Amino acid sequence: MPALSEHMNVYTTAIAVLENKGFSIWYDRERDTFCAERDGWDFWADNPISLLGLAAIFEYKKPSEYTNRWWETEGGIRYPNVPETAPEYTPAYGHSLR
Repeated sequence: MPALSEHMNVYTTAIAVLENKGFSIWYDRERDTFCAERDGWDFWADNPISLLGLAAIFEYKKPSEYTNRWWETEGGIRYPNVPETAPEYTPAYGHSLR
């Protein structure tokens, strides 16, 4: 069992995090899409957790102006070449809480 996973019971927390980061949040019923906006930058996603991920990319990239594909970045692991095995680690739930 992971410490946290994408599930509907995390939606309220994702929305609260976005609000605390200064985003306006709404649900577009016609498009069945969750939306966020801050400083003219707008994002759409299928659910609040994905919306939070898009906002995280925006905050990581810190674009000063809109350009085509402004979100792209280089990384060590490229999709679709994501490893199929996890590294060795001790899960958070495996640690004793103090």
